[in-house]
Amino acid sequence: MRILVTLGGTSERIDQVREITNQSTGTLGCLIVAEWLAQQATVDAIVTTHAKKPAPHEQLSVYPIHDTADLVTTMTTLLTTHTYDAVIHSMAVSDFTPSASLSQAQLLEALNQWHYTHPNEDFTAQWFDTLPHPVENKLSSATDHLTVILKKTPKVIQLIKQYQPTTLLVGFKLLVQVEQDELIAVAKKAQQTNQADFVLANDLSQITASTHVGYLVNEQGILAQANTKAEIAHVIVCTLVPIIKRKKA
Repeated sequence: MRILVTLGGTSERIDQVREITNQSTGTLGCLIVAEWLAQQATVDAIVTTHAKKPAPHEQLSVYPIHDTADLVTTMTTLLTTHTYDAVIHSMAVSDFTPSASLSQAQLLEALNQWHYTHPNEDFTAQWFDTLPHPVENKLSSATDHLTVILKKTPKVIQLIKQYQPTTLLVGFKLLVQVEQDELIAVAKKAQQTNQADFVLANDLSQITASTHVGYLVNEQGILAQANTKAEIAHVIVCTLVPIIKRKKA
């Protein structure tokens, strides 16, 4: 078996020293990697810079990445180089990345410039395309206000089935303080949108230092519930291994 696991959380640069990121530590992803290695699988792990790293293993290859653009490049390379029996996409990928970072003075100048060059036009979204991209050095702290313009990042999970339509894909869906019915409904919608075979649905309000409630979901509904990160990793792997073996038989 060859398995691809993504873990950690991407960090999107505002400038060369400042970033926007999320709270994902990579702990769950490391447990998932360990479970697959215990099944004697060959594992490729895409790991973000600040995440925990899986323990070294002769059947494990680690590919470090930083931001969403890095993830797209690395994932595309791996998916076009190897054939995977399953892809576990547990990485928390940023939904937005900075497209411009402006000081108070730069923002006012950009607004004035737009109105000067478009005197008879209403303000439109085209203005965003005229702004400078994030700077290659450190932004000065000598400003009372810093404006960061964010743009949507691509849905990386949707690349997976494009390159490998027969792989088993597990996606993740995290919401905050919702009823279980809503959590499962959103997870099932994500499964359909991303062509995932399973989604691990979890609620941030049910995650503590010692507990992590998660539901493994497919089109029929909840297949299994786990109450810790270790249980989640075990449930995912134990669900997929028999399917992979049947496909190989």
